[in-house]
Amino acid sequence: MSTSSNQNNFSKGTDLAVIILYMIMVAIGILCIYMVEYNPNTSWSTSFITAKTNYSKQFYFAIFCSFIGIFILLMDSKVFTALANIMYAGGILLMLATFVLGKNINGSKSWIPIAGGFNLQPAELCKIFTALFLAKFISKPETDFSKLKSHLIAGGMIALPAILSIMQHELGLALVYSAFLFAMYREGLPAAILVIGLSFAILVIATLLLEPSVLAIILSVIAAIIILTMIKRFKRNKNTILLVIGIWAICFGTVRFVVPYIFNNVFECYQSTRIYSMVGKEYDCSLNKKASASIATSGKKSRKPDDYNVKQSKIAIGSGGFWGRGFLKGTQTRGKYVPAQHTDFIFTSLGEAFGFVGTATFLGLYLFFLFRLIRIAERQRSTFSRVYAYSVVGIFFFHITVNISMCIGLFPVVGIPLPLISYGGSSLLTFTALIFILLRLDADRQMVLR
Repeated sequence: MSTSSNQNNFSKGTDLAVIILYMIMVAIGILCIYMVEYNPNTSWSTSFITAKTNYSKQFYFAIFCSFIGIFILLMDSKVFTALANIMYAGGILLMLATFVLGKNINGSKSWIPIAGGFNLQPAELCKIFTALFLAKFISKPETDFSKLKSHLIAGGMIALPAILSIMQHELGLALVYSAFLFAMYREGLPAAILVIGLSFAILVIATLLLEPSVLAIILSVIAAIIILTMIKRFKRNKNTILLVIGIWAICFGTVRFVVPYIFNNVFECYQSTRIYSMVGKEYDCSLNKKASASIATSGKKSRKPDDYNVKQSKIAIGSGGFWGRGFLKGTQTRGKYVPAQHTDFIFTSLGEAFGFVGTATFLGLYLFFLFRLIRIAERQRSTFSRVYAYSVVGIFFFHITVNISMCIGLFPVVGIPLPLISYGGSSLLTFTALIFILLRLDADRQMVLR
């Protein structure tokens, strides 16, 4: 593609509304980080020049990301289809490299230190590469996405970086990869698979709320009632009764064996505790095999985590009331009562400063942004561009929903940043690249890319 053609697409084909929304949200993010770290004894201008504060670092991250965004817009769209496989392989290799070169931050060895004291999180960048790789696979002429084989291959592509994230103790990032189901469902993934996944989630929650033995009895009674009330139909069709028994056996096994195994053997003690606290229950860490292994190795009993950060988050958001306390007037924010307030709990600074009105307006911006992305996705002629666009929508929707739910106690704390708002260079770079690659593909939406 010629330079003149690139310039023409840059000026006429790029969705300026998305760019404006992007700039507004990045600016809001820097403002929120500034509120969290505000010190009346420190000159803000000096802080920006020295780059010793998180808000000044985020400002320079934003400048760097703006250059990355412009660079992406000037690229040829065909680069993303041509290099999708290579970028995915490179992302997986980077994630594997963290096990050797990784730096341990907050119990997670998922960061690679780079020059200037900055750290790179490959699991964040791998979301971009997975989105491109998935789009490349589904858009191939030989891929029939109505077949189970294609579903399994696509699922494997998504599962690999998710598994590596879990091994790096990044459960939150691993969960984000489930957002790619949005794109897969749009391209023909059977609704039954989503229903099964939702049913499993409901069954897990029911297992937490009720004693496993009680829930198992309830499931058995329900299955018996169904069989007795439909006995005549079952006689005519024996496969139906086998189906009911099969569903009962799967549910019974999930309640009695699968869920306890996951919480006691797969999750860390603090992860299980946070999930149990979400439904008002307490988890016994003595049942956790990983906690027991840690005690056997170190001889020290692991401290049971509490929900202090969630409680403080609720207090901060609630103290904002309807109109908010005002800019730089939040007692919880200024007092630094909320842990990780500049990263995972950045939403609390908005809630306290600007109240219900401010947070509702902010969520309205996010909602408009998501609808704009969906509109872009639906106007694509190319399957590649459409799959990538819906992957971006899924990632943003998942991050926004989980982060805000986490701050108000509706979801366990899993360490997921708020897109474009939370502090972090890797996070901002990832979301910037996701958006601007989409804008680049959208500018060439008349082309059919594979």
